Amino acid sequence: MAESGRSARRADDGLLPEHSVLSFEEYLAMQRSIGNETRFRVLNALVEEGPQSASELRDRLGVRSNTLHYHLDELVDVGLVENRKRKDPDADGLYSYYRATSLGEGILEHGIRELMRREWDSLEEYG
Repeated sequence: MAESGRSARRADDGLLPEHSVLSFEEYLAMQRSIGNETRFRVLNALVEEGPQSASELRDRLGVRSNTLHYHLDELVDVGLVENRKRKDPDADGLYSYYRATSLGEGILEHGIRELMRREWDSLEEYG
């Protein structure tokens, strides 16, 4: 989409600043992506444990390789995770690893985790 169309739509909906880094549609795509349990677990593992190879994630999460790669691709496509290459192989000979982007960390911390914290707080206060 042309930038002028994107800016015009931002001005019309008033939900984002005129010069927002992402479009409203891109924010929604991130939210839809993190709403899937497997993708949430992948992103959470990357935020909690740091960068990992696909095989490390597969073993940690108990997800089939083809399923994991499908979800990793989805997370990469929306900008929550990035696939990086090492200059030298790790102990297992792997050159590729995944890590959460700053947007991925932010959407996890200030989205889903914030809602979870509020629920715990409500239970403690009213439970």
